[in-house]
Amino acid sequence: MTFRSIFAAGALLVAAAGAWAHQYEAGSLLISHPWARATAPGAQNGGVFLSVKSTGDADQLVGAKADVAAEVGLHQMKLDNGVMKMGAVAGADIPAQGELQLKPGGYHIMLMGLKAPLKQGDKFPLTLVFKRAGEVKVSVKVEALDAKPDDLKH
Repeated sequence: MTFRSIFAAGALLVAAAGAWAHQYEAGSLLISHPWARATAPGAQNGGVFLSVKSTGDADQLVGAKADVAAEVGLHQMKLDNGVMKMGAVAGADIPAQGELQLKPGGYHIMLMGLKAPLKQGDKFPLTLVFKRAGEVKVSVKVEALDAKPDDLKH
């Protein structure tokens, strides 16, 4: 094997790993599959979903930052006396040796005042803010408008 073919094979492996990887590590936290749904025409808001597993101590997701929206916040949807309500929360707990799921109908990162529509196939940077782990930069993949967590193949 020549140096050129070894280099080419290595470059392909690195590129393939980047295409498969949609996970990020921050200390004992593993952040998986950050995604958002494409927005309908004229929509001003969007949501970001992901999972965070802890292999160590507990932590808390306390916020997020993104340039794609005027305001970014952590929200939760929950059933209250038979009515689904959504509101801002100060944080979402990640239990020690446990997992936090941000998904439609539960905790999510709310993007308010989108500067442009979220289009399927696009990606955008997002910074997650954890109480203990600090700031973690991730890339959010925009999925179809009707995407469901179980349908996604990352």
